[in-house]
This record gives sequence, C-alpha cells and structure tokens, in this order.
Amino acid sequence: MGQHVSRTDFEWVYNEQPHIGRRDVMLKKYPEIKKLYGPDPKFKYIVTAMVLMQIFMLQVMQDQSWKMIVLVAYCFGGVINHSLMLANHEISHNIAFGYGRPLANRYFGMWCNLPIGFPMSVSFKKYHILHHRHLADEHLDPDVPSILEAKLFCTTLGKFIWVVLQPLFYAIRPLFVNPLPVERLEVINTIVQLAFNTAVVYLFGWKAMFYLIIGSLLAMGLHPVAGHFIAEHYMYAKGFETYSYYGPLNWITFNVGYHNEHHDFPAIPGSRLPEVRKIAPEFYDTIPQHTSWVRVLYDFVMDPAIGPYARIKRRSVEKASKGES
Repeated sequence: MGQHVSRTDFEWVYNEQPHIGRRDVMLKKYPEIKKLYGPDPKFKYIVTAMVLMQIFMLQVMQDQSWKMIVLVAYCFGGVINHSLMLANHEISHNIAFGYGRPLANRYFGMWCNLPIGFPMSVSFKKYHILHHRHLADEHLDPDVPSILEAKLFCTTLGKFIWVVLQPLFYAIRPLFVNPLPVERLEVINTIVQLAFNTAVVYLFGWKAMFYLIIGSLLAMGLHPVAGHFIAEHYMYAKGFETYSYYGPLNWITFNVGYHNEHHDFPAIPGSRLPEVRKIAPEFYDTIPQHTSWVRVLYDFVMDPAIGPYARIKRRSVEKASKGES
C-alpha cells in the first residue's frame, strides 16, 4: 500500500479567506486594475475553434484502432477537452459575454460543453461560485475533499488511485457535501448534451464517442494539465491555501495557473491575469508558488506530508451561528 500520510486532519483556521482583504488593498493602491474587468472579446472565437476541432477529429478517429484512440485522446483530444472545461470555468464568471448577459454565457457554455461528452457547464457554475464565496468552508466549498476521501486514500497507493479517479470525486462530491436543487438550465444542458452524443454515435460511431469521453476522463486524472486541480489549493506550504503557477501550461488552460490572481479578481478574464501580476508583483512574488504541475502530482503521491488532508478548512458560518462547533 505504500507509506501512510503523516496528517490525520485538515488544517483548521479561523481567519477569513485572504483574497477579499488583498483585493481591497490592491485596488486602493492600484485602482487601474479595474480597467482589466470585463469579457474577453477573443474568448468565444478561441473556444469555438476548439469545439470545431474536436468535431473534425470525430471523423479522423471513427475508424482508428482502440489503442490509437486512447493514445490520441490522452495526448491531444483530452487536452482540448480539459481546456474546454477550463473555458467553462471562465464562462462561469461570465467572461464570454459579460455579467449583463447571463443567459448568453450559459448557452455558450453548453456549446463549449459538447466535446466533453457529459453535461457539466451549468452545474459547474452553480457550485463553483460557492467555492469562491466560501473558500475552504467545511460545508459550502465543494472543492475540499470529504473526510471519507481523506481517510480512504491515505497511503502512497491510495493517493495514486485518488488522482486517477479524480474526475469521479470532482463530479459527485458536491452532491454529498452541499447538494443544490436541479435548475431548469441544467436540464436543458443535459438534453442538449445527450442530443449531441446521440448524433455523434449515429454519424461517426461508438469509437468517436469513446474518443471524446475517454479523453475527458484521462485528462482530468493522471495527466500534466490536471495538476492544477491539486496545485491550486492543497497546502504545500503551511498557512497558504491558494497557489499560482506561471509556467507554459497556462497557454492551453486559459491561465488558470494564475490562481491567486483569479481568486483576488474573478471578474478579470484569464487572458488579462498576467497583467495583474505585472501591475502589483509585490503581492504575488513573495508568496509560495508552483513551478511544475507534473511535480505537484508527483509530490502529492509520494510525499507523506501531502494528501487529501492537506487542505485548509474553515468552520461553517451557518453552523457556527447555530451554536455548533
């Protein structure tokens, strides 16, 4: 089973998340940062090109061997699909059309969702906003691993399996941590996705559909681009709960590596987050950061000091208000 992790509990803190206070200080010192707010006009064209590329790949992959399908899905198609998932992350903050056109953003998210193979755009937006508003809250932040996950996957082998199965936990955890009512747009998202999947199977066959699905699953698990899932908030340095990464994989992930910057200014599109760091480097260059998502994955699995327990957690305000500890 491998070495057992050294942590037996989460890192409980009683302070507020750092991003709100830092944003206030930064805007007071650098009010020009507000000029970076707003939608990215190029974003929708980049995303549409990626969707069309995957639709083109369906014809290419429909007659390939299963081994070739898996290989291309891992090295190419899965990377595009993961990037489309992160495009949906951008869309959850209304980056495509701005905050004044929420429905346009939601429907564009469904378009962006198509090659991923399973409906996630609308549901992701619903839960991701909770992650920003209630970062590390024990009951409200669906990004923090459950106690069951932390207890079950507490060895080197266990952490390896947890990383491989990360798509499963990422999808079902919100339903157990903080289930929310199903919205009408989620139903529409599901119908649109199932209609697209049916059309793919009818026109190109099951191999093409498998290419999309397996690419999404592989690229969310043991894959270099999936390193950001762990890099963003797992505590690699005591007391720090959000980490940025400034390496080349940002080029294909809408700068999701600029994660401190993103949590400080979620209304700024990923394409402009490097400008935030250029304007105010003293706020970011002095805090811990990652240099490699591959190294993040390796250390997560091999280092006994890191694992699902290596997360900062806060007592729920709602629970505390009721007198619960």
